[in-house]
Amino acid sequence: MTAKIEVVRPGVFATVQDLGRPGLAAIGVGRSGAADRGSLRLANRLVGNPEGDAALECVLGGLVLRFSAPATVAVTGAPCPITVGARAAGPGSPISVGLGDELVLGTASRGLRCYVAVRGGIDVPPVLGARATDTLGKLGPPALSAGTTLPVGRPVLAHPGVDLAPRAPLADVPVLRVTPGPRVPWFVPEALSTLVSSGYAATADVDRVGVRLDGPVLSRARDGELPPEAAVPGAVQVPPSGQPILFLADHPVTGGYPVIAVVEEADLDLAAQVRPGQRVRFRLVRGREQANRERTSRVLRR
Repeated sequence: MTAKIEVVRPGVFATVQDLGRPGLAAIGVGRSGAADRGSLRLANRLVGNPEGDAALECVLGGLVLRFSAPATVAVTGAPCPITVGARAAGPGSPISVGLGDELVLGTASRGLRCYVAVRGGIDVPPVLGARATDTLGKLGPPALSAGTTLPVGRPVLAHPGVDLAPRAPLADVPVLRVTPGPRVPWFVPEALSTLVSSGYAATADVDRVGVRLDGPVLSRARDGELPPEAAVPGAVQVPPSGQPILFLADHPVTGGYPVIAVVEEADLDLAAQVRPGQRVRFRLVRGREQANRERTSRVLRR
């Protein structure tokens, strides 16, 4: 019999996520997948899954799951209290769950998104090659609700034999590295320096599509709007209000607002953990530092 997980409470918002659907933007399908990809990968490694297996992403904790069979799980991402049955458990480590036990995530103390991986992976049917919930494109399984049952797949890798994977704490004010965007000439000369020298605060308008920021206005040098053009994760678009919007996992594949900067891929996990009201800063990367990073990236891909 296939093991199943019952969602007792989904918390604020919870979805099934894997590493998404890369390479389909030309047909209007975004990548989607986990907003904090590093946390998803780590949770899967801790339970002996391939890094891209489907797991659960939940906002601010509050998720309660009941297991129909013994299982091994791991919780990563935003730190939160964890209990299994009547006992406390820790993040970043394999956790044994018994038949009928409930896994309960408390409220995250910092950060925004928690990840729960189960050994064998969440085995919902794939859509266009992935099990990720794309909230903008309406692809994949719906957001979790009370009473939802999720099948668990069969393990394909050995247990990793790891007791704990410590991670650095999330910064109070994360610093996101950016490179100049393709539409810098659309802005006044000092706009890019304003972006990287001023702090911005995340508004309440935060979801998987992006983060709307509040801070110094980024003034344009040109009027009018662009025709729709390709958009990427990490793009910092600026609407007529002058307040930037940072695109995250479920961003649209095209956009019509000029992009002043692009957050580096490696820092998107930090961006995914920014809570409403939290401040964030940007740091410009170019010249020798950017060349060194590109050289390192090419070496790691070999």
